[in-house]
Amino acid sequence: MTNFDQWLDKLQEMKHSDPEASMPASLVTRADSAVWLTADVTGNPTEIGVLADVPAKAMEFYLQSIPPGEASDLQRHLHESVHCVTVGTGYSEIGPETLTWGPGDFIYTPPMVWHRHYNDSVDEVRMILVENSRLLDSLGINRRESAGNISYKQFTKNDERNAPHGNQ
Repeated sequence: MTNFDQWLDKLQEMKHSDPEASMPASLVTRADSAVWLTADVTGNPTEIGVLADVPAKAMEFYLQSIPPGEASDLQRHLHESVHCVTVGTGYSEIGPETLTWGPGDFIYTPPMVWHRHYNDSVDEVRMILVENSRLLDSLGINRRESAGNISYKQFTKNDERNAPHGNQ
């Protein structure tokens, strides 16, 4: 069978597919099924709840907890991400911007922009995180970097190559 014949067969499958026949067995993932990664794994005071049982093929879902007065590491990644704040208040550094947030707010992080999330309150912050990392992983192009537990301002001051460049 030629590659073209295989392509035609696949096209016919797509035209006559039955999406309900191929639905995942489980469409609900319970929060208590999260496997929590602690500071010794994440490298910062936040905890990440991995929801590995979500059957999505292009997106990842996580829970995130930031203790009072703590922050995530300064990081960037190729995928997009959205944090939905469910409990607590704080702020994020996303590139040179500092943005405050609270319950019900959604925080968007564009690809490859340095960012860090801070809990500036006396209560724990809880967020739901959605990112398209699974899609980029499947293509073999995802990438994550961490600059450690420093602010964006400290990072760009320490390494001028990381400072934002405007139009010259």
